[in-house]
Amino acid sequence: MRPAPVAGVVVYVTRGLVDALLDMAESAEPEQTNVVLASTPAGEFETDLGLDPETPILTHFYLPDAGKSVRAVFGMDLGTPAGRGRARFISHPQGKLEVTERDDLAGVVLVAVPPWELDSLAVFDRAGTKLDLSVLDAEPPQESLA
Repeated sequence: MRPAPVAGVVVYVTRGLVDALLDMAESAEPEQTNVVLASTPAGEFETDLGLDPETPILTHFYLPDAGKSVRAVFGMDLGTPAGRGRARFISHPQGKLEVTERDDLAGVVLVAVPPWELDSLAVFDRAGTKLDLSVLDAEPPQESLA
């Protein structure tokens, strides 16, 4: 039996990110997927999401291999910009839909299990308490290298 979500705590994520993460997990199976996620404030979206402009919406991920060689030699994660990545996506190909002691933790942890569908995705805080997940059909703002 799944624990009930903590009332009032909602984590927002775009459908595009959910689809990409579930595809990534399915492609990696039987290996685990573990990626850092980043958010965009709701106020930066072109459409009004009906949320406070400061509400973080999970919109993209950092490639797991970025900065891997520097991390291996010096123990520093240069693949994630400073101040970013307070959320993480982890797949459990043979596990349960929960946070485990072996998972890399973050403030928010999205966990997925087979069959890699929206119903097999849940969100937890770092203590393993289930939170509400709201998937938004919204495109994040386009970023450019200026």
